Amino acid sequence: MTEGPDHRPLVGVTMGDPAGIGPEIVVRALTRPELYRSVRPLVLGDEALLARAAEICGVKVEVNVVDAPAAGRLVPGVVDLIPVTELSPEQVPFGRVSPEAGRACFEYIKKSVELALAGRIDAVATAPVNKAALQAAGVPYLDHTQAYAALTGSTGVLTMFVVGDRLKIFFATRHVSLRQAIAELTVNRVYEVLVLADRALRRFGFGDPRLALAALNPHAGEGGLFGDEEITVLAPAVERARAAGVRADGPIPADSVFYLCLQGRYDAVVSLYHDQGHIAAKTYDFDRTVSLTTGLPFVRTSVDHGTAYDIAGRGIARAESMAEAVRVAGEYARRLWAASRSTAGG
Repeated sequence: MTEGPDHRPLVGVTMGDPAGIGPEIVVRALTRPELYRSVRPLVLGDEALLARAAEICGVKVEVNVVDAPAAGRLVPGVVDLIPVTELSPEQVPFGRVSPEAGRACFEYIKKSVELALAGRIDAVATAPVNKAALQAAGVPYLDHTQAYAALTGSTGVLTMFVVGDRLKIFFATRHVSLRQAIAELTVNRVYEVLVLADRALRRFGFGDPRLALAALNPHAGEGGLFGDEEITVLAPAVERARAAGVRADGPIPADSVFYLCLQGRYDAVVSLYHDQGHIAAKTYDFDRTVSLTTGLPFVRTSVDHGTAYDIAGRGIARAESMAEAVRVAGEYARRLWAASRSTAGG
């Protein structure tokens, strides 16, 4: 944790794509006094664009520009900001893919990595980016996860959804077509994900976690009647993971595995492809679904929705998910700190 008498984790909050709803949900989220009871949020972004968002949302806050995290006032009613770019609102019109917006997104990300690796912030919570804008800016990464993995030199990175207090979901594949996702489901890949998920949960202090592997086919293939991936890929991966000390069950039919996790049978579910896990999470609690990138040197969370270009600039975007992402970043930073202290003491 960052030094000082205040033990609330210091969370760097990137503004996301300024042509989307990122600045609006950031400023709305940081007007919530209850958030400051558990974390100290610090925005990494652009003063003019943040001020535009506050005006659009009708939010009266003081923007406190600082040059270092420790200089922030970090109290309700004040949004502390480290300026990363100096764009005028005219340079970034709402709802349009532009290289200026994509470049700004990436600069915010780079600044968050710099501060987190230096130990000047405890965690990062990111507002949404637009993949097309990143590509227009010539950014060599498809999304947040790729960028954070590359900029920190991290391997074995996984996405974990934290949904409220009872549901955690890991993903074996993410942003690929369903056809490609199925092709990527090899015994080695599924085994690796189970091991990495187990390692991530242990790192955050979930001792001896129980994992459930979702099946691919209806009724888990019904003994091969509806597909044989459960027999040829998934079951062998589970057996191999068990032999390596991972408490894993499955494959379990996808129409019940998430319910079983919610009932406390498992600590987390390993989802095989993007929508399998996303549909379960968002149906259960859309606003409290937070994406957490495991395998990085620090905690990084994000909202699990996009830039919403269609409503950007209207001041109507809901900020519940952004506030939850900041809160969860602080919670898992504390978990990481406590688990590391326990390991060092043991």
